Amino acid sequence: MALNTLLDEVLEAWHYTRDGVIGEIRNLSEADLKFRPHAESRTAVEIGLHIVQSGLMMAGELTRPGGSFRRKPYPQLLKEHAAAVPATATKSQLLTLLKRTHAEGDRKIRAAGELFMLQRITRFDGEEGTRVTWMNHGVSHEEYHRGQIALYARLVGRVPALTQLIRGAA
Repeated sequence: MALNTLLDEVLEAWHYTRDGVIGEIRNLSEADLKFRPHAESRTAVEIGLHIVQSGLMMAGELTRPGGSFRRKPYPQLLKEHAAAVPATATKSQLLTLLKRTHAEGDRKIRAAGELFMLQRITRFDGEEGTRVTWMNHGVSHEEYHRGQIALYARLVGRVPALTQLIRGAA
């Protein structure tokens, strides 16, 4: 991917992060994906579906004229942008959703264009920032959850996908 613009760079970062999430999900078995380290924790499938929902909301709100992450309460924003996301999924379904929704979000953001993405948007905390800066927050959010999934891999006795990649085993 040619990195000619700031928007290209942030989209490349999102692509790298989403590919990493996909790698971590692929690394787990169907049974591992249902592992819950604590009663109040999400399973890896639930984390993956949350990433899908959040990515849809991010791309939808960032490309919406008049977009604002305070436009509606968080649950309503999720419902608006990600109502079609199922409550559960198999490994195969989750991988398909992660790939498809990332591609859709990438197209949507590219269509909005760099100039639009440099415009301001109201963040969840009520402050304003550029859309591209807030997209970096979304990428960081996915990385946070990628780390959770990697920890789950360790907890079920697997080597995380990124560690395998670094060691040259993936």
